[in-house]
Amino acid sequence: MSGGKVKDFDELTSFLGDYGLFQILMIVLLSLSAVPCGYMGVIVVFVSDTPEHHCNVSGNFTRTDADVEATLQERNSWMEADSCSRCKLRANCTETAGLCNETEPCVDGWIYSTERYTIVSEWDLVCDNAWKVPFSTSLFFVGVLIGSFISGQLSDRFGRRPVFFCTMALQTVTALIQAASVNWVMFCVLNCLRGLGQISNYITSLILGSEMLNQSTRVNFTLLGHSLGFGIGYALLPLFAYFIQGWRMLLVAAAIPGFLFIPTWCVIPESPRWLLQKGRVEEAELVVRKAANWNRVPVPEVIFRARECSDLMQNKEEEQTYTYMDLIRTRNMRNITISGVFIWMSVSMVFYGLSLNTSNLNGNIYLNCFLSAVIDLVAYIATWLLIKRAPRPVLLFSTLMFCGIMLLIMKLVPEDMDVVSQVLALLGKMGVSGAYCFIYVFFTELIPTVVRNMGLGIASTAARISSIICPYVIYVGVYNKVLPYLIFGTISIMAAVVSVLLPDTRNNKLPDLISQVCHYIFSLRNGESKQKNVFIGNL
Repeated sequence: MSGGKVKDFDELTSFLGDYGLFQILMIVLLSLSAVPCGYMGVIVVFVSDTPEHHCNVSGNFTRTDADVEATLQERNSWMEADSCSRCKLRANCTETAGLCNETEPCVDGWIYSTERYTIVSEWDLVCDNAWKVPFSTSLFFVGVLIGSFISGQLSDRFGRRPVFFCTMALQTVTALIQAASVNWVMFCVLNCLRGLGQISNYITSLILGSEMLNQSTRVNFTLLGHSLGFGIGYALLPLFAYFIQGWRMLLVAAAIPGFLFIPTWCVIPESPRWLLQKGRVEEAELVVRKAANWNRVPVPEVIFRARECSDLMQNKEEEQTYTYMDLIRTRNMRNITISGVFIWMSVSMVFYGLSLNTSNLNGNIYLNCFLSAVIDLVAYIATWLLIKRAPRPVLLFSTLMFCGIMLLIMKLVPEDMDVVSQVLALLGKMGVSGAYCFIYVFFTELIPTVVRNMGLGIASTAARISSIICPYVIYVGVYNKVLPYLIFGTISIMAAVVSVLLPDTRNNKLPDLISQVCHYIFSLRNGESKQKNVFIGNL
């Protein structure tokens, strides 16, 4: 390099300050965009909930509404055998218990509790068709998996902004059409598309905000802005569901906020980091000058000088196209990618498993869901308070280990102590919620700009594979109530052990190139393990 000191993006744009009008507006708008993502991911708790039910009995006698309610109260849960069979009716037979010894399937359908109206009562997804409920939920996560895989490639190639708005539109429109589903198959297909839009929008908005903000502002945006927006969306879900007990109208209400983001196309710009990395210097400068104008700060005559930021720009003749192979091409990237894939799979399975299992906890489903969301919000704030005080790997290890221990302790709790079990489940949820929001911060700092969306996309894709399995792990609870928690607890502890192998990115600048990826050097001196971060070239 001849002449001039090489500077990174944060140094070149330091004149913008930390919390000007531009930064505050981006934090608010992109955090609000996470609200729909928060409730879209777990709305299945109410849309696909299985209400109490029993066989519809027709024949030589009549039943009053009082009889129906009385019978429902006698049923403890949908898992009981008498929910799928009835006394075989004969000409000289009544429904009185003991007079009919033979049973038959529910040939005349089922009578459901009127407390909630879901797809289960709409299409009789019980008994022999009960498998369709976890299957439809898994298809949502199949969409999430596909979205995680393709959104990163599209975003790194075509830009963060267009992908952000396109996925927001996809999530909104599919929810509206899904509300008009005429059968279960149509519902499942749209569920898959909605999942594709949900995760793609969430990751892209996170990347877009992170790349427009400097280091200190970026952490606050991710934890106090973006994650809290996600948690608030989750907390709003039981409130919506309480007042809107029909699943179709609930989906319509969930889709409406997405339309409010259409006007923000004129406000939210493209990531200047991405523009600069693509060699579109004039467009990057235009974004930064617009931000400076909003913040009312003076702007240098030339913001991006070739001799100061040549590492950030790609010459048109030498433009390099990055692929997923770059995530494993060098030793450091390969270690980060492999560890990240396992950690994301584990955290996602436990987080969504505990979130979707709220309907199976004893007590009011709306209150349980709301408490689960509040626990998430507390975890996000606690993580924000600790993130500047603890090394990144230590913080991730602590949250996952805490979650695992709380869930494994449930094995020691007597079955009749439901309150203790619920408290332990919520404490475990707090631990994994902290880890869930933190991994977005951590791996955004670990993966360089040129492959960041692909890196987060592949990690998120792996996470969704485990999310697809979640509904079936929860379904195991039908046979053993504690077993799902033991599975989730064990996985959480395994992820905690792997997390200590990652480098600490605290106080480091956001890497732009693969050559700037940091790693740990371990050395033993006088019986002590010492670690330090270093920047190395391509290996």
